[in-house]
Amino acid sequence: MPRTRQRPLTGSVSDGTEDSDSSAEREQTNSSESDGNMPKRQRLTRASTRLSQSSQDTPDLKRAADHDESPPLTPTGNAPSSESELDISSPNASHDESQSKDQANRDSDKDLSHRPKRRRCHETYNFNMKCPTPGCNSLGHLTGKHERHFAISGCPLYHNLSADECKVKAVSREKQEEEMKTQDEGNSRHATRHQTPTPKQSRYKEQVAEMRKGRNSGLPKEQKEKHMEHRQTYGNTREPLLENITSDYDLELFRKAQARASEDLEKLRIQGQITEGSNMIKTIVFGRYELDTWYHSPYPEEYARLGRLYVCEFCLKYMKSQTILRRHMAKCVWKHPPGDEVYRKGSISVFEVDGKKNKIYCQNLCLLAKLFLDHKTLYYDVEPFLFYVMTEADNTGCHLVGYFSKEKNSFLNYNVSCILTMPQYMRQGFGKMLIDFSYLLSKVEEKVGSPERPLSDLGLISYRSYWKEVLLRYMHNFQGKEISIKEISQETAVNPVDIVSTLQSLQMLKYWKGKHLVLKRQDLIDEWKAKEIKRGNSNKTIDPSSLKWTPPKGT
Repeated sequence: MPRTRQRPLTGSVSDGTEDSDSSAEREQTNSSESDGNMPKRQRLTRASTRLSQSSQDTPDLKRAADHDESPPLTPTGNAPSSESELDISSPNASHDESQSKDQANRDSDKDLSHRPKRRRCHETYNFNMKCPTPGCNSLGHLTGKHERHFAISGCPLYHNLSADECKVKAVSREKQEEEMKTQDEGNSRHATRHQTPTPKQSRYKEQVAEMRKGRNSGLPKEQKEKHMEHRQTYGNTREPLLENITSDYDLELFRKAQARASEDLEKLRIQGQITEGSNMIKTIVFGRYELDTWYHSPYPEEYARLGRLYVCEFCLKYMKSQTILRRHMAKCVWKHPPGDEVYRKGSISVFEVDGKKNKIYCQNLCLLAKLFLDHKTLYYDVEPFLFYVMTEADNTGCHLVGYFSKEKNSFLNYNVSCILTMPQYMRQGFGKMLIDFSYLLSKVEEKVGSPERPLSDLGLISYRSYWKEVLLRYMHNFQGKEISIKEISQETAVNPVDIVSTLQSLQMLKYWKGKHLVLKRQDLIDEWKAKEIKRGNSNKTIDPSSLKWTPPKGT
């Protein structure tokens, strides 16, 4: 039998789409191949699998191969490993039924041929990621709607459940939601705002009250031992046992809230707004401000996976919700940082906080600062450091403006280890005040100081601006003829290396006849003086007379 020429495919080969007009030609090709005239192809693709079959194959199996364009993907994104995972039509199916299925598949391929490539499972899930819960295989989801999970919020094992139990609970929740939706549609659309409860609502309220009355006032001894054993066995890697702690009604409400929150996080992850292992804290509520974060901070995992964190602006305790923050603020007695107030002028104060005496506060301060600093590595080892916290006071308390930390014993005479101005107080002069205060402490100690490297981008800009201002002020007040970098360093407490780098950037340092000369550029001094006059008597300056501080002796 002569070989029939095949028509080209119109769809994408990777998607397995083809023109429906080629069905007759494909049947002729299959019949010719069944006679044994066409040899087997050596290289098969998804499209060529449908167009060429071995001469030993039965006609019914050829139709089954035509019907299944490519092996279906398993939940792991790979082809199934056993025949039990494949949905192949039975060889005993009727010829007419097989043809109708083929025609329906070709029609759907024709409709979808103009669409972009379908998104596969492996494009949605990253299968190199694993759930952090020990012993979990990442299968199942707390919502019962997904095949896999990668975070504790969706882990059935962490919540002491199995994947099948989550699916059963999901079906039950859907039925309840449908019933509630039906009831809402049955209510009058023009109901008044202060409408009295219906008899059904009243009965439901009474039932809830009865269920809450029936809860146990205390756990039996056996239950307590079971809870303690579970806690000792799993620690923080599993959720505590919640049964019999409260009523079944309240426990079910809590489970629904957990599932809804997990579903919201899963939607954000699929949309690409959050990714596993990245910074999930996008914003923090801090006092009357809501601040966008810049970098990742190593908060505990149960807090780090939240999209928003709530922080007390006085004690810096971090919380999960607005309700918890509101309750905390009603009980929090702190109105200023712990430690000694070493500086006050007007509404600006500076507190010296010892990392050894106030360890929790300093650790929370470092975690907060890491949200806005890239190179910070100090989080928990705070005992060798002193923290100088600047605040601005009003009738509600002393609000955090910024801080810098300093080693108690620095062999390299670093006067700043880490420095931060809170985003809501940036570009207002507080950064220079913190830098000026650090050099004021160095002057009292009769030392020459320098910040610890590396500096962040914003920190480097702030320090260069400060060094430039210090040098131009010194040049403006200097009346002699010969100037020494050593004398500048002793009077300003700025490291000579920082002085030389600043002079070079200002083009005020020249090498002539074997000597380094410092040029007094009057144009730069006049420009600085004009800015000082325009700024006026600003309160954003440090007054040395307001400092009440003596250098600490030892640690």
